[in-house]
Amino acid sequence: MEFLLEPLEYEFFRNALIAAFVTGISNGLIGVYVVLRGMSYVGHGLAHAAIGGAVIGAALNLNFYAGACAVGVLATLTINLITKNNKIKLDAAIGIVTTAIFAFGVAMVSTMKNFRQNFETALFGNILGINDADLMLIGVVGLITLVVMFYSYRSLLFSTFDPEAAQIFGVKQKSVQLVFSLLLTFSIIASLNVIGVTLVAATLIAPAMTARMLTDSFGAMLLYSTIIGATSNVIGMYLSYIFNVASGTTIVLFSALVFVVSMMIKPLRNH
Repeated sequence: MEFLLEPLEYEFFRNALIAAFVTGISNGLIGVYVVLRGMSYVGHGLAHAAIGGAVIGAALNLNFYAGACAVGVLATLTINLITKNNKIKLDAAIGIVTTAIFAFGVAMVSTMKNFRQNFETALFGNILGINDADLMLIGVVGLITLVVMFYSYRSLLFSTFDPEAAQIFGVKQKSVQLVFSLLLTFSIIASLNVIGVTLVAATLIAPAMTARMLTDSFGAMLLYSTIIGATSNVIGMYLSYIFNVASGTTIVLFSALVFVVSMMIKPLRNH
């Protein structure tokens, strides 16, 4: 019990643990829809766009999150506009828009010597540097995600599994897609300091895929993914403290380990 309580003596670890727990819940929940909708690539793309936005924001003397949020939302709206007529597929639009924004950000970094260190932090995360303002942002995004996902449950369910039925029942699929993409963008931005852009997609996909291995029930999958996401993040934080390894790395590695175990269990569950 002592090894569980010892890290809690440090404020930076308590803040990091809360941030990891909250992002684990929101990413685990929204990750189910990301996986079932075949949008795994979206997580990677929007994360890169957000980093480009953070760099652009820094050049304009804006807050890290302000730049990331503004450009992330712009990227989401642009992708939604490009794919509106169905002539350009989602993955192609993401590849063009988000990569271009990220490349623009990298180009700016090369001319901003004072931002180079912050850029590396954004790439790999800095969860032990989480402050009260970061916690507030993470908490607000987490709460908004839970509320919107709860009230949009029926619309998301129909549009995910049966688009034709959704149209019959009057579900505006384009609007649902836009709202979902914005939620995903905000969740990714809130997770940047926790996990970093290079690993954030794993926190969306791994818990959901693990839950998919454990159940065929959609409701149970949502519950399992949320629990797995939060638990993996918390355990990953403790492993980071014990082995003195980067937090984002231990979180993702533990999530991957849980997924491998779930794959081994699945054949046994089917018998």
